[in-house]
Amino acid sequence: MIDFSTSVGLDIHTRTIKAVATEIATGEVRTASFGYVPTAVADWAGRLAQPARCCYES
Repeated sequence: MIDFSTSVGLDIHTRTIKAVATEIATGEVRTASFGYVPTAVADWAGRLAQPARCCYES
């Protein structure tokens, strides 16, 4: 059973963060790019369908 609405993957580099989110129910995919500003990523993720689960590749 899936207990979340959105799956988020983060690719984190020294100066940038790339994000991809997939809404489980609709299959909608959203992408975003950020400077290395974790609060900007958190604000973006907070606007996605909740609850969201995140993972990162380093």
